[in-house]
This record gives sequence, C-alpha cells and structure tokens, in this order.
Amino acid sequence: MYGQISTLAFVGIEARAVEVQVRITPGKAAFVIVGLPDKAVAESSERVRNALHAVGLGLPYKHVTVNLAPADLPKEGSQFDLPILLAMMVAMEAVAPDAVAGYAAIGELALDGSIRAVPGALPAAIGANAIGKGLICPAACGPEAAWAGDEVDILAAPHLLSLVNHFKGSQTLTRPKPGLGADPTARPDLADVKGQESAKRALEVAAAGGHNLLMIGPPGSGKSMLAARLPSILPPLTPEEMLEVSMVHSLAGELLGGKLASERPFRAPHHSASMAALVGGGTRPRPGEVSLAHLGVLFLDELPEFQAGVLDALRQPLETGETIIARANHRIQYPSRIQLVAAMNPCKCGGSVGVTCRRGERCAAEYQARISGPLLDRIDLQIEVPAVSAADLILPAPAEDSAIVRARVTRARELQRGRFMALAAKGMRTNAECSGRLLEEIAKPDAEGSKLLRQAAETLQLSARGFHRVMRVARTLADLDGEEGIGRMHIAEALSYRGETLRQKTAA
Repeated sequence: MYGQISTLAFVGIEARAVEVQVRITPGKAAFVIVGLPDKAVAESSERVRNALHAVGLGLPYKHVTVNLAPADLPKEGSQFDLPILLAMMVAMEAVAPDAVAGYAAIGELALDGSIRAVPGALPAAIGANAIGKGLICPAACGPEAAWAGDEVDILAAPHLLSLVNHFKGSQTLTRPKPGLGADPTARPDLADVKGQESAKRALEVAAAGGHNLLMIGPPGSGKSMLAARLPSILPPLTPEEMLEVSMVHSLAGELLGGKLASERPFRAPHHSASMAALVGGGTRPRPGEVSLAHLGVLFLDELPEFQAGVLDALRQPLETGETIIARANHRIQYPSRIQLVAAMNPCKCGGSVGVTCRRGERCAAEYQARISGPLLDRIDLQIEVPAVSAADLILPAPAEDSAIVRARVTRARELQRGRFMALAAKGMRTNAECSGRLLEEIAKPDAEGSKLLRQAAETLQLSARGFHRVMRVARTLADLDGEEGIGRMHIAEALSYRGETLRQKTAA
C-alpha cells in the first residue's frame, strides 16, 4: 500500500517542495520516518497515530515507512504532521489519491484530530502556487494564506474530520478570505519632543534617505524618545513591501489573525540579546531581530552595552541588506534591509547634567571604543544630543507634528524611487541602498561642492566607504530641498554628520 502528497520545507523565506511518501508493508510493526527529520518531525508518529484514532481509524499493525524527499534537505517543525497523515490515509485507501494530488499540505495535529496553526502559511501558499498546487492548511492560517492570491486553491480545515468529509463530498470547505490589514497603532508624535531641533533635523534626513543614525548624549536628553518617533515620519509600506515584511513575520509566527503587516516594523531588543536573537540562528534557524525589522527600524539603545561580537555581526546585514546563516548541511538567507538607529551615553558615567565624570576624557574614550570602527563607518549620521534644560520643557509644543515631516519625507522618497526606476536600478528604494557606481551618476556636486569635498577627504581622512556615505547623505539633503544638483551646503551638512567616526579614526 502506497500514498503520497506534497508539502513544503522552509529555507529562509523560500518554501521548497517536499514529497511525503508512505508505504505500508507486511512485517514487524514499526513507524519509521526518514529524510533528515528533526525531533519535532520524528515525534509526529504519535500525533498521527492518535489523530487517526480520533476519526475512527487505526494504524495498521504493519511496517510503516515515511520518506520525506529530497532526503538531503533538513525537515524541521511540526507542519509535516498533516501531510504525513494524509499520505498515510491514501495508502490505507481512506482517501482517494486524486483528492489530494493537486494540493500541498502543512499543519500540526492535536491528539483529538484538530489541526493546529503553524508558522509560514503565507510563504507556503506562495510556494505551493509556484509548483502548480493548492494548499491544505489549518483554519487559523487560512486568512494569512489567502493573501497569496485568488488563483491559489486553499482548503483551510479546523479538524481532520471536516477535511475528510470535504474529500468525500459530504461537506464543503469554503475558501478563506484574506485577513484585513492590522489596525495601525497610534504612533508617538514628533510634536511631543521639545527642543532638540538639530536632532529632529537629523531624524528627518535619516527617514528621507533610509540612513543609519547614531545619537550620543546624556541620560534624559531624549534619544529614545526621538527614536520611538522615527516610524511616525516614515512613508507607509507599499503593497509589495507589505508582502515582503509579512513573509518574514509569518515564518516567525507573528502574523496574528492572518493580518498582513501594514506598518513599518520597529524592533528594540534589549542589550543582553544574544547573537542568535539579533541576527538569527539557533539549532533550528529562525529570523532574528535584524530580519524582523526588514524595511523598518532596528533601534539599539545603550549601544556599547551590547556584546562586541553581536554588534560586529550587524556589519554584513547593514552592507548587503541580507543575513546569511551558514550551517554544515544548508545555507539560509533572510532579507535584512533595515534602518539602524542607535543611542548611547557619552561615557560610562552617563554625563548627566550637574554630574562631573571623575575620569574625564579617558572614561569617554574607553566607553566609546567598545564600538568598532568598521561598524561606526557604516552609520551615516552621527549626532550629539545635548541635555534638555527646564527652559526647553516649558516652551509651547512645536508647530510641526509628524504628519508635516512625513509629507516631506514621502516626497523625497518618491523622488528617489522615480530616479532609480528611470535608471532601471532594480531593488533600490532609497539613497542609502545606492551602489557606488550609480552614486557617481546621481550625486555629482557642483564646483564649490567638489572643492569642499576634496578638502574634507584629505583633511578628515575619509575612507572610501565614508566618502560614499557622505555623498548618499548629500543626495538626500538635495532631495529634501527638491533640487536636482548637489551644492556646497549639502556637502557641508553631510560632512557635519560624520564627526564622531572621524574623531575616533578607527574605521577600516
């Protein structure tokens, strides 16, 4: 007796086709699963056995072999329960082979026969459509899987019995409807910030060009407050970006109720986060905070308190926009196009108002030296955020709120998007992503700007990476002003944001 059905295994956000083959043969009673299963897959034998009993079927007292092909692809997670059971029911002639031939299946089984939700329904539905099949999934995952498109045939079953009845024609499972987008949460408004006009200007520039930002200042100066308001001035996600973000969050099991992510992510991990938590990995590799912040903001407060190795692991994602997790038998890639925002105190003592550091400049130098030069060189904007005085706090609220600043940021980003589309620069959205070759074409300063840039490159010892990042920021400043050319003032302001890196002079 033989039965088979398709399912999917996740390698990063890619869903790869897997064939579940079941053969029942005479011999010593056994239930064997082969094909590089992990512990969760190996334990599916007991869940399958009890789910069969829940619908009135018994496991044959024979030798049952389950093969997950291709055999060299690691199989992880409980989503293989349902396809194993369906292939077994085909082998037992309880379900017709033609009924499941056009589907791939994912789902975890409970002992009472109900089908539980599993992460990754959205990429699974897209992967099933790519191999010309529909998707059988848990009812709880149906609204999420339905976002893959109307052309994908989706069966979302709450219980194994309802699925069997659907195949027999005694019950009809209706196609699930896509879950409505998550209601946008109330974002903190930039109008709440009093004073710190230069910091708010840097925040606007960072938002307009997708640039990384480092804020250095004493406790209570408003660094975290400013960072929390960055998402409120970022443009909304486009439909394509919503799908990109939601696929990563689907794999992490963070799409509640099948609702797509409608706002740019804002992730703020604690400084005790491990490397696996921040960049991804673990025994069963999962996306880390840097991938969950894809197309959004990753905020690292108290930057020097993070482990040095964890911080340096961010260098590749910041440069390439992707995180690669390599293992002996497979290689996983997650998208990680993030905007890094970091905050730190000037020294270990904090540098609070009225508090004098007893160690002086040595304390600040040692504290700031915890951040490597190569990482600092990848941060475009580095500003000092001074302490706020009581006089600033009694001032009236600023005239500009987040909506006004967001309009300017959106116009600047539309200019960038249109420019890159005209140049056929596929995949580029912001100036921060612009390649060095393309930068030479779109960021040509005028004569005065070139003269200032040449002097600064020699005097301040700009690295090649630092030079390109200055030009990217200058291009963003010109876009905010609505100007096609880059002038001396744009170059001068862009250079002013590189001060902290240049003072350390440790960049690679």
